[in-house]
Amino acid sequence: MSFFRFGEDTLTPSIALQIARGTCKGIISETVRRKVVASRAAVDSMVAAEKVIYGINTGFGPLCTTIISPEQTALLQFNLLRSHSVGVGEPLADDIAKLMLILKAHSLAMGFSGISMQVIERILLHIETNAIPLVPSQGSVGASGDLAPLAHLFLPLVGLGHVRWQGKTLPAEEWLQTMQLPPIQLQAKEGLALINGTQFIAAHAVKVVEQLHNCLDNADIIGAMTLEGVLGSVSPFEEQLHLIRPFAGTQHVAYRLRTLLKDSPMVASHANCGRVQDPYSIRCMPQVHGTSRNAWLHLKEMVITEINSVTDNPIILDSERAISGGNFHGQPLALPLDYATLAAAELGNISDRRTYLLLEGPASLPVLLMRNTGINSGFMIPQYTSAALVSENKSLCFPASADSIPTSLGQEDHVSMGSISGRKALKVIENLENILAIELLCAAQAFDFRRPLHSTPLLEACHELVRSRIDHAESDRLFYNDILQAQAIVREQWLPQTVAATAQERQIPLESPWETLFSC
Repeated sequence: MSFFRFGEDTLTPSIALQIARGTCKGIISETVRRKVVASRAAVDSMVAAEKVIYGINTGFGPLCTTIISPEQTALLQFNLLRSHSVGVGEPLADDIAKLMLILKAHSLAMGFSGISMQVIERILLHIETNAIPLVPSQGSVGASGDLAPLAHLFLPLVGLGHVRWQGKTLPAEEWLQTMQLPPIQLQAKEGLALINGTQFIAAHAVKVVEQLHNCLDNADIIGAMTLEGVLGSVSPFEEQLHLIRPFAGTQHVAYRLRTLLKDSPMVASHANCGRVQDPYSIRCMPQVHGTSRNAWLHLKEMVITEINSVTDNPIILDSERAISGGNFHGQPLALPLDYATLAAAELGNISDRRTYLLLEGPASLPVLLMRNTGINSGFMIPQYTSAALVSENKSLCFPASADSIPTSLGQEDHVSMGSISGRKALKVIENLENILAIELLCAAQAFDFRRPLHSTPLLEACHELVRSRIDHAESDRLFYNDILQAQAIVREQWLPQTVAATAQERQIPLESPWETLFSC
């Protein structure tokens, strides 16, 4: 097992997910431990000196001018978690809540939050034992930190709230008793350090980076299969064309398509067919898929910066300096998440257009991809579902970051709504997975009608994978089950894995010059 040093190493979305899935272990080095202890000592020194410092011996938000006595400090931090736990809606998926714990542990371990080692060690215990706090999905406006979800996330530290553990949901107090642990008595600044931060937004963004990357890889492969089904041209993917408009994403996708379709007998079979050009959904895959790749890259870069940052408030520099700023504001992720949402929606939009093209019966394909139509509807109705999902995604593309509703009696007069951006992005990607699944069903069906012609080894291996789980359809059947199977193929990354394995086996160069840039 690999190890990651919280507060010291550079965290990436991939490493965060490895820690969440138990294939990498997060640890605290002695160097980090000393930094955390020094930061905590600085807070204690400020409290002893009776300096007026926001969040340490004052109230919060509009109550920042209310001075809190040393005797009430612990109660203030306890009340902070309790009063801010006002989330509603369905609980977060366990993996997102666990990512929140991981991201918060890394941020706190950087030694600028005034938190104690005791608190960090308790967070690490939740990660290691997979005791995942129950966190409602709604209630954050994405500024002053993700206050409500983070408050729920850390209620178990003080013996409140619930955790999911070993397949059960139980009160945090019961879990603590099972582990023979007391609730933590939070000290000055600690409650505020826990609930200030962007870890709710960032955890969603980490998932978006992974899932959108998978959809992008699938879209190129499925699009290439559709091109073979409609006997499309490969000339729009030629290198020289894209060198004179050299966007990185476009060049990367064009390279991938050239590789997937290189020396295809299906392509060769219509070399002199006289067709001038294909519809945009085929011809412009590099431009459309590539632009979505660029949006994904922007999000990835912003996420890496964010998850290696200190995003609570105030920031403790030393025993003399505590800066009350705005590092908790979610705008740096809210905008790129909305951009990524649009990128995902467009990937689904063009996929649905390719599905529709397949159903029209181009290049001697049977209309609706079935020979005996009339009594059979063929693949007409799966495309209805695809169209419905595309439309739903369009309605979800309104940028949450374009809105701001003042909170905290005007003290927090501009908020990011990035929490909504993150939730919407994952919903659009979930819909996209099904849209791509439906195109995959239709592309595989079209492949069958091109026999005895064959495609490239890479695409033939993908078609074989589909047919190992979904039979060719001679007549109508319960296509719902086929869609579920195709969705699993897309979601579980089986097509990219199949392409990679086949390329390795046949010694086909697969990696583009931009592979590192666009790797997850």
